[in-house]
Amino acid sequence: MASDDRWLERLQLELAWFSGQSLLRSRGAGAILRFEHVRPRRSGAFQPLRQHEITPQFLDRAIRTLKRWDYDFLGMDEVCRRAVTLPEKRRFVALTFDGASKDFISFAYPVLARHAVPFTLYVPTAFPDGVGEAWWLGLERVIARESRVSLMMGDKEQRFTVTDNAEKHALFSHLEGWLRSLPPADLSAAIADLCTRYSIDLLALSREASMDWEDLARLAADPLVTIGSATVNYPNLANMKDAAALREMTMGKAVAEAAFRREIRHLAYPFGDRSSFRRSHVVMAEEAGFASAVSTIPGIVDAEGRTNLRALPRISWDGRVRSLRMMRVLVSGVAFAPVKPTGSVTS
Repeated sequence: MASDDRWLERLQLELAWFSGQSLLRSRGAGAILRFEHVRPRRSGAFQPLRQHEITPQFLDRAIRTLKRWDYDFLGMDEVCRRAVTLPEKRRFVALTFDGASKDFISFAYPVLARHAVPFTLYVPTAFPDGVGEAWWLGLERVIARESRVSLMMGDKEQRFTVTDNAEKHALFSHLEGWLRSLPPADLSAAIADLCTRYSIDLLALSREASMDWEDLARLAADPLVTIGSATVNYPNLANMKDAAALREMTMGKAVAEAAFRREIRHLAYPFGDRSSFRRSHVVMAEEAGFASAVSTIPGIVDAEGRTNLRALPRISWDGRVRSLRMMRVLVSGVAFAPVKPTGSVTS
């Protein structure tokens, strides 16, 4: 059913392109694009995180095409300015990257530097410190390797048999959703139990996948790079008490400011969908001193203060899709219903 829904959504976007809606009805001041991993395509049928990856070649094509469409490329400081001023003739696109993964410095940054376009990188500071837990990678590694998986779910041990690729994907989806629903301490205990059973060194796996401070210092020296915060541990904020969630925001900001010796003005809510942050977190982002905070709720950014700067929408690009026609429809805003002002603070 999910694949049918994706097919219908893709068909609707393709029809919007061919009908000319993307050219005739562009909305808003611009769009923020979200990417995670940039690396060469991997072999293997079991790739449950494939939607979070694009290739360096696709990134290059996308930038070239957005330039041809006459979009202005902006960092997040300028996005904030455009969002509260009168509309400008040219629309903008902001390229943002979550997670500070090691593949970024190897494969994404050379493309971005060659094109000399600004971009924003959101860093969860526990990962360059070498203590972050990329639990999704541990889960992927276990299911990829095993045909029988057992773990404690609550007070009960659960056992699963996965004999083919479809069953492995289904199990990953099930366990990922369950893990994301847990408070941080329970999630850490659950993934530790799973990785211990199957001899996976989660900390080593996480360190291998993440940039270190030396990598990040190289990026921070580039004037086209905006460094933002993605908290400390990249938790699901909705599963935390308010005081703990605020501490994640303020500590992530403080650690990054100490490391980079500059003000960190922009935040990305971890995961960022409707199930992972609440209205109270928007207020916390302002209290913590952030000028903006981005979600992963799809949409476009309006001008004249009509979009809350601490609940900015982003278009998360699905790496399984390579149609730039679809990208044009999405960044035009025609695919999204207009968002009415809610009376909340917008600047």
